[in-house]
Amino acid sequence: MLNQLFWIVPICSVIALLFAWFFFKGMMKESEGNETMKRIAGHVRKGAMAYLRQQYKIVGLVFLVLCLFFAWMAYGPGLQNGWVWFAFLTGGFFSGLAGFIGMKTATYASARTANAASRSMNDGLKVAFRSGAVMGLVVVGLALLDISLWWLVLDCFVEEASATHKAVMITTTMLTFGMGASTQALFARVGGGVFTSCRRRRRCSLRRSTAGRCRRRCRSRRPGSSGHSPGSRPAGRPAGWPADTSSR
Repeated sequence: MLNQLFWIVPICSVIALLFAWFFFKGMMKESEGNETMKRIAGHVRKGAMAYLRQQYKIVGLVFLVLCLFFAWMAYGPGLQNGWVWFAFLTGGFFSGLAGFIGMKTATYASARTANAASRSMNDGLKVAFRSGAVMGLVVVGLALLDISLWWLVLDCFVEEASATHKAVMITTTMLTFGMGASTQALFARVGGGVFTSCRRRRRCSLRRSTAGRCRRRCRSRRPGSSGHSPGSRPAGRPAGWPADTSSR
């Protein structure tokens, strides 16, 4: 009975992924609006993909170090089983894949939601909710699918003397999968905040420097302005020289 109920999990995961694909295709059929909306949406997608590329480079190095550490623990002192490092890697991979799909969906849906909302509130909410459901369905679907596959693989290939020891190994490996997925999600949350903060500070500094240049340009173009106030001594003029009265 328990073996028959187990197959509900992978079936539900496949159904969730199919619904996510269906909602994504339906969202992509919507129009992005006029040329201005398309151009802005393109810039948003470009910035989002630049952030993901930079984040995945750093996360890849961190996962490489952690996987080597877990492999050393498994094959060196023997503190872990040999499946732990690979389960950690697959957890991070599926979590990163879910984040990539969610980012692509969000950046494609933003302009389409705004354009649909210009027609009616119902159309805008329909596109928004279905696009947001893609991320949730992908996360749940990939998590259940990976856990189901790990259970099948470990149940077939792990051979231990007792059923209790076998259950402990399977549970430890599946928990390591969850730890890999959580590590990737942590980097995504913290990295997104850092990336957004850096871009905001850069925009503020650019605005301040642009405003400073505009003020200096306006002062230099002011009529009767010679770059220094009347009666003052310009730089390089020796002391005792008469004041410049040409601009009076």
